[in-house]
Amino acid sequence: MKRIIGSPGTMSGLILRLGQCATAAASIGVMVSAYGFSNYTAFCFLVASMGLQLVWSFGLACLDVYAIRRKSDLRSPVLLSLFTVGDWVTALLALAAACSSAGVTVLFTKDTEFCSQQPALSCNRFQISVGLSFFNWVLAAISSHAMFWILI
Repeated sequence: MKRIIGSPGTMSGLILRLGQCATAAASIGVMVSAYGFSNYTAFCFLVASMGLQLVWSFGLACLDVYAIRRKSDLRSPVLLSLFTVGDWVTALLALAAACSSAGVTVLFTKDTEFCSQQPALSCNRFQISVGLSFFNWVLAAISSHAMFWILI
């Protein structure tokens, strides 16, 4: 099997997973702290998607720590297939949630100026959370791309 940056059981893979955990947790934290997020389905979908991404990335980060400490190899074809499909699913969900939330945020801030009419709404926090979710998607896309090339 090939050695690629972001491979499971390597330090680069661990850093990639920890980055995914951090950005997912930050996106959830910012969105949940924003007043009125639960009134909009796209923002709830973002929280759910980032929650799944957080759990998936944390689980794989724990596997990476285990493999690094034991100096074991996590690159069996069955494990790599599981990691690849899981990364694809979580990356696609993260992209869908980020895009839908970005659409709602742009609608609120630019198109209808709803945020200026509703001062209690935390539109800046919506924007920060969406930005963090897009960064999370970039990390998930790198991870799924690396898993795909290792599997081939």
